Formats: sequence, structure tokens, C-alpha cells
Amino acid sequence: MGSKTVIKWSKQIRSAQVAQLIKAERDIQKAIVIFDSATAEYTNGFRHSHQTFSLMISRLVKCNITEDIFLSICRAYGRVHKPLDAVRVFRKMKEYECEPSQKSYITVFAILVGENQLKLALRFYRYMREMGIPPSVASLNVLIKALCKNSGTMDAALRIFREMPNRGCPPDSYTYGTLINGLCRLGKIGEAKELFKEMETKACSPTVVTYTSLIHGLCQSKDLDSAIRLLEEMASKGIKPNVFTYSSLMDGHCKSGCSSRALELLDMMVSKRHLPNMITYSTLVHGLCKEGKLQEAAANFLDEMVLGGISPNRLTWSLHVRIHNIVVQGLCTEHPNRAFQLYLSMRTRGISIDAKTFDSLVNYFCNKGDLHKAAHLVDEMVLDGCIPDEVTWNAVVGAFWDRRKVREAAELVQVELMEVGSTVGQNVQYPQKKKTQKLLVPFLLQDQHYGSDLIYICSEDSTILETSTKFLIILHLDSSSMGSYTISSSLYSLEGFNTQIISLNLST
Repeated sequence: MGSKTVIKWSKQIRSAQVAQLIKAERDIQKAIVIFDSATAEYTNGFRHSHQTFSLMISRLVKCNITEDIFLSICRAYGRVHKPLDAVRVFRKMKEYECEPSQKSYITVFAILVGENQLKLALRFYRYMREMGIPPSVASLNVLIKALCKNSGTMDAALRIFREMPNRGCPPDSYTYGTLINGLCRLGKIGEAKELFKEMETKACSPTVVTYTSLIHGLCQSKDLDSAIRLLEEMASKGIKPNVFTYSSLMDGHCKSGCSSRALELLDMMVSKRHLPNMITYSTLVHGLCKEGKLQEAAANFLDEMVLGGISPNRLTWSLHVRIHNIVVQGLCTEHPNRAFQLYLSMRTRGISIDAKTFDSLVNYFCNKGDLHKAAHLVDEMVLDGCIPDEVTWNAVVGAFWDRRKVREAAELVQVELMEVGSTVGQNVQYPQKKKTQKLLVPFLLQDQHYGSDLIYICSEDSTILETSTKFLIILHLDSSSMGSYTISSSLYSLEGFNTQIISLNLST
């Protein structure tokens, strides 16, 4: 199809804008380029609408469907992570009197490998050979990439690499880069270095991707000096580092406890007009948290991400969630108000909260004496599917037990429960009332505006604990009138589903 025109889209690309350009373009091949370049913006949050798909299809049905058109559709499916649909489109080519060429086979093969459909990819490669598609540098590069993804097939990748010259397919820079990346991921830095040196003897110039792969491997093995030397070598050869190069170096320094050096690399990267991405920010936040520089991590970088409009994609969402939780947990110690603000921001933006984050916040508010906020957090914790552990319950119970009204009300209800216990369960023996028996009570308290507070009760007495699998006691407190509590308790038999209700009116 010739060389493709590169279209530089604005950050706020809209489907209506894409549709307008496709409609205005008379040349179908150029219309396909517009559609393809917009599809490439999926990583930045763009999505084709029904309008753009319909318009493109209507343009295509009016012309002879060429191989390039089919491949554009296959690549579009690949970019939205639907490799099986790409194969389906490939199989339709002959129905439209379009004979797939070597280019088509390699394109689909590369899509399968890129989406980690390795078993299907290797079967497709064998099918290619059966259909008479000869080996080429491009096809063998894709095959080597597939074999480099697993430690068990790395030797096979190297063997094919060594056989390439004998097949009339000399390895190129992409071949070396793929192998170096695979070896570095497996921790075989020595072999990766040897291949890197071999490249120059074979007149294969390393690219920024090759350098970045080796730099990342060196950083993972904590050989930061060698990694920095490679960065300097890149500059001397006129090869410009990209955001992934800098992010790899920052990650290595952060993991080695040198976050200050990582921040210097960030400044260097920004001065070269490379904007930080999700990986960059997460690397720095992890490093700063590890060194206890939480205020700097939270106030600066997490806020900077939001203000910069940096949102995670499908692959980085879990990382996005993890760094937010780590920062909240760390801030609870010295900057609890900032931690709670970040927690609220996370809930607003749909970022899930893990149990450890809830525990940290609940413990802080219990120690502070803000019991309604602590109870509200426990309520949200349970609604989110996080099960509070013993430490969390003890913190809440201990805080509430210091409140006289709660303690007195709970003791009175306990007496009533002992009296009706025999009518609910035949083999249940309740101990005599202790003067100051502390109940281990998981609290789920709600604000008065939203209804009665709920408290799930389980005594610390061993006899009661033995029967706790058979009975669930629920204590309802309604503090609607000042100084007065209306208390009712439900005792549920989990075996017989029998229920006894106690209602008490207490004036305190």
C-alpha cells in the first residue's frame, strides 16, 4: 500500500472527528490510513463508534476489497485484543477472491504472538509452512519472539537464531533485540551482553529498544553503573532514550534505595521533553514510599497524575490501584488527614481499596476517638467485600467499649440474652454475668441519618465462642433522642432458623 501518512491526533480525539475525515477522503486507501491511525489511539482512550465503523464498512463495500484492506481490519482486531477475530477475517479473504500473500500470513502470525496465543501461533506457523510460505527474516523474527516468551523454549529460539544465516535469512537488529530482551527477562544478563557485543561485529546497529532492554536487565540485576554507562553510550551514538529507558533506570535506582537519583533522572527526562507515563509514576511512588518519603509521593506525584490526565489502561490498572493503596497506608502514620482525602478520591474515581488500607484508616480513627467515621469505614469495608480481621475488630470494639452508654447497654442486653438462650438452643450454656465482661463485638455502625446502628456480638468467653457458629446475636441501637437508647436484640439460631427478639428502653 505504499508508505503510510502519519496522522497526529489531538489529545481529545473524537469519533465524530474521525468520521468526518473518512467521509471527506475520496481515496479509499487514505481513508483506511485514517481509520488505522485512529485505532492506534486505543491506548490513549479513544474508541471507534458505530458511526465510524458503519462509515468505513460502507466505503469498503463500494470498492474492490484488497489484501491491505483485510490486513487493516486484522490489525484493528489485534489492537483491541481480539486475535481470534483477526484469524476469522484472514480466513474470509479467499471468499472475496483475495489470495493471502506472505505478508498476510506474517501479519496474523504476529498478532497471535503479540496477544500471547502461543499454542495457536505455533500451529499457525506450521500451517504457513504447509501452505508453501517460505521462511523469511520477518517470519523467523516473529517465531523467535514467540519462543522467547517462555523459559522452556528459550534454547529453541537461540537455535533458530543460529540457523538463520544457513536459511538465507541473516538476523537483523530486531532479531538481536528480541533475544536480548528474552534473556534479560530470564536473568541471563551475561548472555544478553554477549549478544549485544556480537551485534556490532555483524553490522547490526542497536536501536533504542535494544539499549532499553539491556538497561532494564542490568537494573534488575542491580548493576546500575553498567546501566548508566549504556545510557551515556546511547548519547555518544546519537540514540535518544525514550520514556521506557528512563523509567527502567528510575526503577533500578528506586529498588536500590536511591530515589533521589531517580528524581534526577526524572528531571533529565522531562528536560528532553519526554512526559512521564503510568509506569514512571508508579516506579517513583514505590521508591519514595519505600524510603518513607510519603508526603512527597502522595502530594506531588499522585496529584500530578490526576492533573496531567494520566489514566491507566487495561494493563496498568492493577498497578494504578496498588500504588494508591500503598500511599494511603503509609500516610496514615504521619499524615492521616491527607490519607483520608486520598481515600475519598480513590472511591470517587472507582479505585478499589484493599483490606490493609481499610485497617490502617480504621485504626487511626479509633485511636483519635472518631468512632462514627471508623464505623462508617468498617461498613464500607464489608460492603466492598473486605473481611475485617481480628486486629480491626479489636480496635473498634476497644474504642466503643470506652463509651459508658455502649458498655452499659451491651451488658444489660447480654443479661436478657442469657435468660432467653435456653428457649432458642437446647445445648447452649451461657456463663453467669460478669461485672465488666468485655464483648468482642464486630461493629457495623451507620450514621443516624441512614438508620439504626448495627452491632454483631460475640462474647470473648470460651463457652460463648463455642456456640458462635450456631448463633448470631444482633444488637440494634437507636440514639434518636438525646441521652436515651432504644435497644433491641435478635438472637438467631443458624441451625433451626429460630429467632428471639428482645427490646429494651434505656434512659442514661
